[in-house]
Amino acid sequence: MFNMRPAYLLICFLKVLLLLLLCSLINFGCSFGGRFYSLEDKWHPDLGEPFGIMHCVQCHCEPQKSRRGKVSGKVNCKNIKQDCPALDCDNPVQLAGHCCKTCLQGNHPLSSNAALSFCRFQAILSYNDRSYLSSEDVGPGESRTDFVAVLTGLKDSWLPSSSGVARVRFTLTRSSLTFSITYQRMGRPTKIAFLDSDGTPAFEYRVPKGDSDMICGVWKNVAEPLLRQLQSEQMHISMSTGQRDEVEGRIIKHRALFAETFSSILTSEEENSAMGGIAMLTLSDTENNLHFILILQGLIQHRDRDPILVPIRVQLLYRQHILREIRANITSHDPDFAEVLTDLNSRELFWLSRGQLEIAVAAEGQDPRQISGFITGRKSCDTIQSVMSSSDALIPGKTGGVGSAIFNLHDNGTLQYQVQVAGLTNDVVSLTIELKPRRRNKRSVLYDLTPEFSKATGQAIGSWSRLEARHIHMLLQNELFINVATAHSQEGELRGQIKALPYSGLEAPRHELPTPLAGHFVSPPVRTGASGHAWVSVDRHCHLHYEILVAGLSQTDDLTVNARLHGLAEIGELDDSTHMRLLTGFYGSKAQGVLKDISVELLKHLDQGTAFIQVSTKLNPRGEIRGRVCTTLVSEAEEEEEELEDFLSKDPEELKKDPHTCFFENQYYPHGSSWTPNYDKCFSCICQKRTVICDPVICPALTCSRTIKPEGKCCPICDGDNPFSLSGCYFEGDQKMHAPGTTWHPFVPPFGYIKCAVCSCKGSTGEVHCEKVTCPMLTCSHPVRRHPTDCCKVCPQEERTTAALEHSDMMQADSPRYCKFGKNYYHNSDSWHPWVPLFGEMKCINCWCDHGVTKCQRKQCPLLTCSNITRTEGSCCPECLGKHTLLTF
Repeated sequence: MFNMRPAYLLICFLKVLLLLLLCSLINFGCSFGGRFYSLEDKWHPDLGEPFGIMHCVQCHCEPQKSRRGKVSGKVNCKNIKQDCPALDCDNPVQLAGHCCKTCLQGNHPLSSNAALSFCRFQAILSYNDRSYLSSEDVGPGESRTDFVAVLTGLKDSWLPSSSGVARVRFTLTRSSLTFSITYQRMGRPTKIAFLDSDGTPAFEYRVPKGDSDMICGVWKNVAEPLLRQLQSEQMHISMSTGQRDEVEGRIIKHRALFAETFSSILTSEEENSAMGGIAMLTLSDTENNLHFILILQGLIQHRDRDPILVPIRVQLLYRQHILREIRANITSHDPDFAEVLTDLNSRELFWLSRGQLEIAVAAEGQDPRQISGFITGRKSCDTIQSVMSSSDALIPGKTGGVGSAIFNLHDNGTLQYQVQVAGLTNDVVSLTIELKPRRRNKRSVLYDLTPEFSKATGQAIGSWSRLEARHIHMLLQNELFINVATAHSQEGELRGQIKALPYSGLEAPRHELPTPLAGHFVSPPVRTGASGHAWVSVDRHCHLHYEILVAGLSQTDDLTVNARLHGLAEIGELDDSTHMRLLTGFYGSKAQGVLKDISVELLKHLDQGTAFIQVSTKLNPRGEIRGRVCTTLVSEAEEEEEELEDFLSKDPEELKKDPHTCFFENQYYPHGSSWTPNYDKCFSCICQKRTVICDPVICPALTCSRTIKPEGKCCPICDGDNPFSLSGCYFEGDQKMHAPGTTWHPFVPPFGYIKCAVCSCKGSTGEVHCEKVTCPMLTCSHPVRRHPTDCCKVCPQEERTTAALEHSDMMQADSPRYCKFGKNYYHNSDSWHPWVPLFGEMKCINCWCDHGVTKCQRKQCPLLTCSNITRTEGSCCPECLGKHTLLTF
């Protein structure tokens, strides 16, 4: 007989050898600055602002072998400035992102001053593309692209500019574009329009009524030409309210969207400011450093073609107390800015988690302007949820149970949760939110939900009010888990990853607990490690909207997953095509879509709660997990109620019941309406929440030498014009006819008469043309508006210095009196030049101790307008050869 033992030992030896070989190839590399680098990788170390990337220092992950032949990585950094080649040109230029200077050709399109601006412009761009803003993984066969837009008031319109600011986040999946909108300092929008490259509306979305400050929508089946415009950033989006408040912005891609966990909308306190911005922020994975990127609109007032550098000041505030301050220069043509706030202390992190930190951005110079906003957790229409399965437990199993959870993160850092479990083998002993274990079976519990769990309902509903900033960051980065332990499985019978489910645009009630899907509900029960949950709703057209998520399926099962909806509890009815419909569209572990042409019998079962969603696999073709579905036709009733409200709003009897209705001259007027009063036809009135505001007609100045005032008209006209011509123009604002050739200040509710615009009537076409009043150029540095109703600013008689005011804004921080930098300690007000290994003392950067907070700033160099620029060895700033010419602001 053949002896199997030597062959068996040989196979075991080969397996061990293969395992050792694999271990020698995995995870060997270098760790530097909280990042991992593979063997032979080279990089420039990034020390954070104001030091930035050390382009003259190159680090190398060198492979090292031990005596036993084990390979490891070792970091070796060296100064490469001495390796720069000698140049034969007269004026070499130091380009951003390069250690060595470069010769520009004589016909290069950049002048010396423009080259300097270009370099700093490139530095901002290179910082926006930092490696920590990494791409997000997407599912197989599913391409996702994220976009963002900052919407501010229109400056080129003759209407008063809006002070509103909106932020829109888009996700393009195949040909569907979903969007989440948040806005401030404006009423709830009623219409959203997507504009193509020519400014023509390509798609309009009517915003449904509601009181939420979040708008969720979808643009389905975007045409291929428009998709190309979207990908090339040629499209705009506009948003308007019923009160003529309109904001607009360009749709762009931005890599920071993938890493963003905190955000802020920046607005101005000025009325009709037409400026704003957003801040996208994220915490470092291993250190308490807060990275942020600003996208600014309208803050920089510069209309020339040539870009200039504008000084800005960025402050981190808590209740008007300045915690951190950064000063820098940005370009006028691309006012984006990126920075890192290093080493946030425990108080700053606590205020960040509670939404109490404010970020303020001010443009300094001749026309100082400021925008600011509070920092909160990232907002979107996505749903934070989790499917818990026994297959994903720390000790995987097949119990047939299911867990389902949804979460809602508030601005003050409170996390509301709704959790349900079913089909467990034993009683629940703990329900916890946890980190990913560092070692197997070594759990790290963040929060215990067990006290809120009800054995009778199988649910836990409550809130977690003490999230730290790091917890919020990890939550929005899909790095937290929820664990369900039972008496038989002390380490956990069910476990699931808490992650965001992207908004799909379907009418699914995601604010409610979904239907749990489990093998326990299949008849007969199936002992499976898979589970899932589903949201289902029926619209007024009797179309079924569904979203199904499954977890714990094996890879082979994933490829053959399908979902079936049947109308009876009996398993024997599965083959009845009258009561069964196939739900298509499973992508990975998610299925979503709309089911049309549902039979009356199936609708009855949906209404009675005797319908089921069942997911089948190749291993269990007659059902692996199942859940009971109950839904009613609520959408139709809600729509009929809205139509009834619109009808009743026009009924005089119903207007009396509206608290915002105005009563004037024995007549009721709805909020927002305008009319000409009976007592004087040269007045116009508007209703603003029970208040009637009547303004006299404002007549424009005439340039003719002789004027007359026709009978029945409010304003004089030039002698020779015919005010009673049959032709003319009807203006909707004041609801009056205007004679050909006449001009007037437009009346626009709710603003009243607009003195900064003049309208004219073209008699030949009957068209009304309105344009802004052109204000004269001023030579003073601080123009003022003498009266609130004045259109243009003027120069004051005496200009006040603002140095004292700027100094009075600085407030002391409540911190220790000393600072630690590196291995050294410094007293308050001490200043020094930092020392960096391999580079030495950085004399172009000054650091100082400000009441316990170390602040560093690179020396600010003036802009040079000369043609011959040079930089001497050891100097921080470039200089002009010969006569020194500085560009001042």
